[in-house]
Amino acid sequence: MKRILLHALFWFCYFLLFSYIGVLWDRTTFPHMPLSQLLKVSLTGSFIDLIPQIIFPYYMIYRAINNIVKKKFNIIYNIFEITVVLFLCMLMYRMIDNYIALPYIYKTPRLIHPLFEPMRVTVSILDIVFAFGLMLAIKSVRMQLAAKEREKNLIKEKLETELKFLKNQTNPHFLLNTLNNIYALARKKSDDTAEVVMRLSELLRFMLYESNGKLIKLTDEIKVLEDYLELETLRYNERLTVSFEKDIDSDAYQITPLLLLPFLENAFKHGISETRFESFINITIAAKEHVLKFEIQNSKDSCEQQQSIANIGLVNVKRQLELTYSDYTLNVRNNDSVFKVNLTVKLNSYAEI
Repeated sequence: MKRILLHALFWFCYFLLFSYIGVLWDRTTFPHMPLSQLLKVSLTGSFIDLIPQIIFPYYMIYRAINNIVKKKFNIIYNIFEITVVLFLCMLMYRMIDNYIALPYIYKTPRLIHPLFEPMRVTVSILDIVFAFGLMLAIKSVRMQLAAKEREKNLIKEKLETELKFLKNQTNPHFLLNTLNNIYALARKKSDDTAEVVMRLSELLRFMLYESNGKLIKLTDEIKVLEDYLELETLRYNERLTVSFEKDIDSDAYQITPLLLLPFLENAFKHGISETRFESFINITIAAKEHVLKFEIQNSKDSCEQQQSIANIGLVNVKRQLELTYSDYTLNVRNNDSVFKVNLTVKLNSYAEI
């Protein structure tokens, strides 16, 4: 239905344009004709002249061009067929003018000219081809816009799939260690067992369900960090010192889910777990005037110094930042005994894919 309305609108606009040109032409041909009568005969004449001008464009677009593109017939046959159809449309145009418009609408049979007068044949062909050219141009523009929209949607789907894949890389790889700790607590009949299971359940529920949205509250992301920290520190006892400082001036800030967790995950996986002596993790989160500043540093053995950022797993996080925020800075310092990450993000620079 929409397509039919668009075609009807095109021909209505074309009729108005063609009628305007017809009025200007008729005004010079019939200078003494009253304006009301001139408008009436010009509009009527233009309307019936539309018939061959409609036939040829639809033939060209829905048959001739398709035949040429699909190579349905050889080129000589296609050219011959187009020529025949154009000739028939021109003949119809001239017959309408000579046998309907001039004698019955304009009532001036004296202006009838030979059917194949070169000048009038040329004008008829130009009118018919002009209608086709205009229709083809509009259709080409619409096809290009539709193609760009399809390309845009494909890129969007690709980026969304990539972002979802990157988020899934933030896997609770600590799950096995945590379950082992829970098992040990259960064997000891520790009172902490139920609390640890509850924290693990909440963290996994968040990762499976709540992290699927585009944005979550920054306070929820911080809660995930705290739960993760509690679960991981179970196996380190007094060997690990943790500092976690927060300074948030509003609870309304939002962030993409699981954006900060990989930094903490890497601190344990490639830092604390590789350290044989006393270790530390220092975390600072500040959010003021829509600017998030996140800093995490952890101890590490000097043998880890040469590990590249890619091996530490921050490439995925950087790609997530590229896909979701237009204004951010990420600095990583890998020293002999300390690994440090500084992230600054303008939270209102979030750009939905």
